[in-house]
Amino acid sequence: MALIADAAVAANMMIELAPATNGEIAVINLKSALQASWNRFLRDPQRAGVAELIVEQEKQAAQYLGDLDAFGRLETLVNQFSRADAESSRVALVQAQIASMTHRFAEARDQLANAESLGAPSETIGRLSLSIDQACGTHLDSVLEKRRRISAESERLEDLVPLGSLLGDLREFAAADRTYRRALQVYPDVSPFAVAWVCFQLGALWGELIPEPELGRAAQWYRKAIDYVPCYVKARVHLSEIYCSEGRYEDAHALLLVVASSGDPEVNWRLSEVLRVLQQTEESEAQLQAAHSGFEALLARYPLAFADHGAEFYSGSGNDPVRAFELAQLNFGNRPTLKASEQAYATALAAGKFDVATQLYAFIGECASKLDAARKSDGARDFMNHSDAKGQTDART
Repeated sequence: MALIADAAVAANMMIELAPATNGEIAVINLKSALQASWNRFLRDPQRAGVAELIVEQEKQAAQYLGDLDAFGRLETLVNQFSRADAESSRVALVQAQIASMTHRFAEARDQLANAESLGAPSETIGRLSLSIDQACGTHLDSVLEKRRRISAESERLEDLVPLGSLLGDLREFAAADRTYRRALQVYPDVSPFAVAWVCFQLGALWGELIPEPELGRAAQWYRKAIDYVPCYVKARVHLSEIYCSEGRYEDAHALLLVVASSGDPEVNWRLSEVLRVLQQTEESEAQLQAAHSGFEALLARYPLAFADHGAEFYSGSGNDPVRAFELAQLNFGNRPTLKASEQAYATALAAGKFDVATQLYAFIGECASKLDAARKSDGARDFMNHSDAKGQTDART
């Protein structure tokens, strides 16, 4: 039976993945390019495109390397950039991007309005506004229609991945899978980061989003992501959780050790859990304390960006249901999505906040109804029908 399951997983991954630059070399190149960009910026903060490039490079450092100090460096960037030219639409757009990255969505919207008043390109404003709406679960029927149109026009990985993510949120899992795979097929570059990103999204889709997770398929995609970018912290953390669920604690330990110095407290947290099972009690406690300190340091500086992760930690090994509830409520207030409301509901029950839990339960029903309506909108039906037909055509070729 195991051989049959492995064969099924392999069949599900029958896709020609793009060749890419060696991941370790790509990371070295990223760090070098980032330093060069900072040097150019410090010499001339207003130099065309440099500040915007740093934002993208720092985002990659945080996303793939777990370098969460990137957020602090971006604060430095925006402070210096705004001093150089406070009335520039470029400054307002950079401020909006950074605010959005740290989930300060209301501030990001204000900065976008400011950027628009200063003459920023409407297409740039529209794209960031769309990302914020999607993150906050706002006007999802309209967001889906726009995502569908943009990705159909561009056929670019950068547009297909957000569409796949939205489809996953709408519980259209097969369509999400096809969209992510399409992103892999059309990607023309040799950077390993983008391909690793899509592989990670596919791992999360099959390992976490679907009602009955297919952990074997998810693990294969996480491993692919790590093949492309060996120090991909999130991929290693998620794969380690699957290994733990299978009793492969030594393998999980080996995965996490590679990124133990990343600075991401979730690594410390998962290492603590693995070491506890491996009966390395003293080291497990040290890692747990490091996780606690790390989460609190991040929450002190970027509460909205890490409220959901903090709530998850304090619901588990952090062992503080009241703190978990506070953080989940903060996250829910900032972006009242179905996922955020479900987390807030679970933490409310665990903290004995039954009146709040009752209110949240009602909201979850309302949110689920809105998602269902977005799925059944005319634009969504047209897209799903087209996507199903395209999927069948691709399967025959």
